[in-house]
Amino acid sequence: MAFDLKQVLKVMLFASNGPLAAKDIQTAFTRFHEQSGELPLPADPETPETGPETGAPAGETPAGPAPTEEDEIYRDVPSLVTVAQIREAMEAIAAELHSTQGPTLLLEGHSGWRLVTHPRYARWMRLLRNEPRPARLSPSVIETLAIVAYRQPVTRAEIEHIRGVSAEAGLSKLLERDLVYVVGRADLPGRPIQYGTTDAFLEFVGIKSIDELPASDVLSPRQIDTWLQAVSQPQAATDADMGLDENEAEQLDLKDAPRESETPDAAKETQAKT
Repeated sequence: MAFDLKQVLKVMLFASNGPLAAKDIQTAFTRFHEQSGELPLPADPETPETGPETGAPAGETPAGPAPTEEDEIYRDVPSLVTVAQIREAMEAIAAELHSTQGPTLLLEGHSGWRLVTHPRYARWMRLLRNEPRPARLSPSVIETLAIVAYRQPVTRAEIEHIRGVSAEAGLSKLLERDLVYVVGRADLPGRPIQYGTTDAFLEFVGIKSIDELPASDVLSPRQIDTWLQAVSQPQAATDADMGLDENEAEQLDLKDAPRESETPDAAKETQAKT
């Protein structure tokens, strides 16, 4: 059996303690070629050595140990394995696992590939580890998490300004779950704490980077900055806001409107005096 990149990657995935990145795989191949001089590889059986140096007649293969299956695995190992080749092989492995409907899947995260158990077997994993059933995040906590993800780094005051309610409980829950962390302090009076999302958040939502979050016009920085400015600096309502026709040439002024106690004739006299 000759060298097979897919088989080698399967072994690496199985032996890895965490996500397996492309650079880790390339490092392993580099180490292989660095150490190949210390342990000589077996000779190719298709290229017999003949001549006076071998001690065997020309045209005959000298006697020697036959190459084993293990020897064949380490033959013809490429000196360079590109990221494209690794990704192609990983995608083929993921497709195989998905098609067989087995208990394991191959997922790519922000820090590499890793083998995971299928969600339908999650209960058996919890029973083995004696772990409680994972608690679901409440809608209010998810809303706070969404604001942190799209607006990070963001302060608690900004979150509360956007949501209109206190965000202390939601932030405490997210910090406890390691979904957000303290990024630093804002350059504002009082130096308030700023929050951002963690790598665990990327795994939680199944993306490799924040750039993969779906576009949101509601939570985009430009839209929210405009909204916050409008809230902090209210303007007088226009005719359009009040449902009035802006194209009407003349609008009845409030001071010219007849009072309830006045008769139509009295209202005309009042307008004539003015």
